[in-house]
Amino acid sequence: MKIFALSAALSAASIGLFSPVSAQVNTSGYYVPLKLAEKAAETAVKTCAERGYSVNAFVVDTSGLVIVQLRGDHATVHTKDSAFRKAYTVVTMGPIFGLEKTSEFVQLVAKYPNGTGAQLASAPNVVALPGAVAIKRGSEIVAGLGVGGSPGGDKDEECAAAGVAAISSDVR
Repeated sequence: MKIFALSAALSAASIGLFSPVSAQVNTSGYYVPLKLAEKAAETAVKTCAERGYSVNAFVVDTSGLVIVQLRGDHATVHTKDSAFRKAYTVVTMGPIFGLEKTSEFVQLVAKYPNGTGAQLASAPNVVALPGAVAIKRGSEIVAGLGVGGSPGGDKDEECAAAGVAAISSDVR
């Protein structure tokens, strides 16, 4: 019985030592309030609209659940999915790889030859496209803002960055 208990304890400890789960979890428990999520999404959509782009913006929490979705005037239907997937990617892959933008994820995926990068980017709801920025509290990612619909993910990411900048001093 003692051997079994020791073996079980060692197995559990070894699983914990090698498990990446802690890197993915919001450890502080902080949650971006709805008003801040709305402000970030509104700023992103407005910034893109001022540049002539009709976009969707999503703010998701670290579980990938939607806090807010905002559809800009005349944003096309497919932009909803790309904006969500970008936000989801930055909150789920960002903590693991130390990334703050999905453009950094695109660069990471491109480094892996022979299709292994494509496999990483093929996880459900993950997309290797620029257009999302992490919302951080200190060094911890607490949410993500994804934008989709401009003619190029780099432009989406600029609008997302403007949205995050609009609330960064209020994320406490």
